[in-house]
Amino acid sequence: MKLRVYFYILVFLLLLIFGFTLYENLHTLSWKTVTLEGLILVALVYLAVFYRKTVRPLQTISSGMDLLREQDFSSKLREVGQYEADRVVAIFNKMMTQLKNERLQLREQNEFLDLLISASPMGVIVLNYDHQITDLNPTAVKLLDLDNADEIKGKKLSEIKGSVPIDLSEIPMHETRSIGLSNGTVYKCTLESFVDRGFPRPFYLIEGLTEEVRRAEKKAYEKVIRMISHEVNNTTAGITSTLDTVIEELASLSEAQDMRQAMQICVERCYGMSRFITNFADVVKIPKAEREPVDLNRLIGNLTRFMEVMCHNRNIQLTFQPDENLQPVLLDTSLFEQVLLNIIKNSVESIEEGGKIVITTGSQPRTLVVADNGKGISKEIEKKIFNPFFSSKPQGQGIGLLFIREVLTQHDFQYSLRTYPDGWTRFIIRFD
Repeated sequence: MKLRVYFYILVFLLLLIFGFTLYENLHTLSWKTVTLEGLILVALVYLAVFYRKTVRPLQTISSGMDLLREQDFSSKLREVGQYEADRVVAIFNKMMTQLKNERLQLREQNEFLDLLISASPMGVIVLNYDHQITDLNPTAVKLLDLDNADEIKGKKLSEIKGSVPIDLSEIPMHETRSIGLSNGTVYKCTLESFVDRGFPRPFYLIEGLTEEVRRAEKKAYEKVIRMISHEVNNTTAGITSTLDTVIEELASLSEAQDMRQAMQICVERCYGMSRFITNFADVVKIPKAEREPVDLNRLIGNLTRFMEVMCHNRNIQLTFQPDENLQPVLLDTSLFEQVLLNIIKNSVESIEEGGKIVITTGSQPRTLVVADNGKGISKEIEKKIFNPFFSSKPQGQGIGLLFIREVLTQHDFQYSLRTYPDGWTRFIIRFD
């Protein structure tokens, strides 16, 4: 029951006593009766003053509690003229001002944090307590190759594992993993948590390391190749020169025929070693791309006619499906021809005997796809396939795909190589 109700009950009782006393002593008024009635009237007047000084300030403070409950921190209470109550009002108004300022500061910080996350070059994915995706910034949408964030919101990472290129579901809490994709890109992925309402909520950070890794790789293998090339070529040149002299000296000796043949084999092996090292050195010496508008359909058409002989010998059907609406592409013709030859050659070697290679171009967006139904690429190899000098072939040197990677990177073209669920392996190059 409210204090005001108790006050009204007390006033009612006093009025009841006043009326009863006045009624009982109406005909025999004495000074005692008049004094009693006067005291009751004074008590009523005092209650009115007490109500104004006590109950009304309490009502004002109660209204302030309602404002606090509704989180209306912009309103303040007025002083009521009662010392104790005014002290409470002053403290309450100070608290409301502080809460308002803190709330405004928190809102500004949250807006700044939202803008910072939205503009961050790192991908950010926030999960709820049930490990469902609730928020992700534009960078994360781009890295996951999505049209918009709503495609995966409300889903768990395990549910989208096969539909996005980056698999984050296996990263332990508070750890960082480097994840390589089929297009040669490398990402540093971290799983951390923040406290929300007293409980930890996980979030992922995705940072691209591709350029840094490639620069470090290139710097390392260029240095190694130059050193090896210098040493091997100098050594083989001296050996072959000496062996040629010995072979000439033994030419007149009929009994030294076997030795001459052995030395000739050594000379050929030296030349083979020199050619082997030269292949590696050629990757380091890739010239800078000189771009010009090129009719890609015509370029591919010429190359397919050149490759038809190799495919025919292996009973491989080579098909070109051009998009006639494809606009010219800015590229270096000689470098891009070598890229296409390497891609088609890899498809032929993957098929080995009897299969199909389908080359298609697209205009919206501008793309080139080389697909084959060969033996395919496993998930383990897919992550390493663009690593320098990596090859899944027993006698492979890993130069072809490294050359492809360097040329396409020079052109700023996006690319990927993987085997899809339908069994076809597709090398996709995006020009836009």
